[in-house]
Amino acid sequence: MNTQDYINLEEQYGAHNYKPLDVVLSKGKGVWVEDVEGKRYLDCLSAYSALNQGHCHPKIVQAMTEQLQNLSLTSRAFRNDKLGIFYKKLSDMTGYEMSLPMNSGAEAVETAIKVARKWGYAVKGIPKYEAEIIVAAGNFHGRTVTIISFSTEPLYKEAFGPFTPGFKVIPFGDLEALKAAIGPNTAAVMLEPIQGENGVIIPPEGYLRGAADLCKQNNVLFIADEIQTGLGRTGKLFASEYEGVRPDITIIGKALSGGLYPVSAVLADKPVLGLIVPSEHGSTFGGSPLAAVVGTAALEVIEEEKLPERSFKLGKYFMDHLSEINSPHIKEIRGKGLLIGVELKPEAGGARRFCESLQDEGILAKETHTHVIRFAPPLIIDQETLDWALPKIAGVLRQA
Repeated sequence: MNTQDYINLEEQYGAHNYKPLDVVLSKGKGVWVEDVEGKRYLDCLSAYSALNQGHCHPKIVQAMTEQLQNLSLTSRAFRNDKLGIFYKKLSDMTGYEMSLPMNSGAEAVETAIKVARKWGYAVKGIPKYEAEIIVAAGNFHGRTVTIISFSTEPLYKEAFGPFTPGFKVIPFGDLEALKAAIGPNTAAVMLEPIQGENGVIIPPEGYLRGAADLCKQNNVLFIADEIQTGLGRTGKLFASEYEGVRPDITIIGKALSGGLYPVSAVLADKPVLGLIVPSEHGSTFGGSPLAAVVGTAALEVIEEEKLPERSFKLGKYFMDHLSEINSPHIKEIRGKGLLIGVELKPEAGGARRFCESLQDEGILAKETHTHVIRFAPPLIIDQETLDWALPKIAGVLRQA
């Protein structure tokens, strides 16, 4: 079978909820992937930052393979010998006292919402079922009905109402709007430190610090969705660290498994996460021995290979060289670490055609919000590989 044969199968039998580039991948190792025709590409998307450790990292693969031969799943009806080790690793590495493991990032966001609402009723004393959570315009926290209820992207929600109440939406980066929105029934404020899916939108300096301070002053939980920005992607373990912020709740996923298995988690201290009691929340696969082993190994790789530090250094190198590209199409280049957005001018004709040209050059990136090319290679990338890619990227960005 060739590329078109595989595409035809997908188009005939699969739901059309994605519009991928027409490349059919079959192998991956480190920062490189290979298609069914044998052509090699540099992965500059990292599965939306799930592959911070690179494709098929040998340590994580080994841990997963060994565990698969022993015990993969118990459900949470029974204990297993790996979960406590995973909990401790999360605690030691992040400083939070407790964690609650789930599978997908959206599940972790839903979990954080439930935890925040219970805290609002049990601790803050908000009247039952009147808790509000403040979020920012341009957010992307997942695809469930509750989460799209507070999305501001029409395509994500128009066809799927009625929606879940209990959310206020304010402009991203506007502290005055946040201050005005907080009321007696506000249980939490939930923000992405950088809005990745919205086009790598970075808020004004001091915004996260100001938001966290407003939450503290008003007895409100501050929740950071670090599913895409966390675990080293932006040059720190968590992007919140750039402003010295320690959220009351941090949500992680994606790279928590190194891309081998769906693993996510909600992190908080005992006064918050300790409120959840048996039967209030759960997941058949969340916290399985397989997930725990994969998650532990993924965290060890981040630590041992100093991936946040690599991302900080190489992200600056990448950004500096992108900024030197003289192209009439570029409107702005922005990012932190190895999460970088190149915004094109509207007259450039959209980012999709540039991503297709990059594919022809052996580089896989993806457009986001029509006019932005997102560059987010695995954090294990080296300078030599960036030096190989940069002239090709420059050539594509200069094209007519």
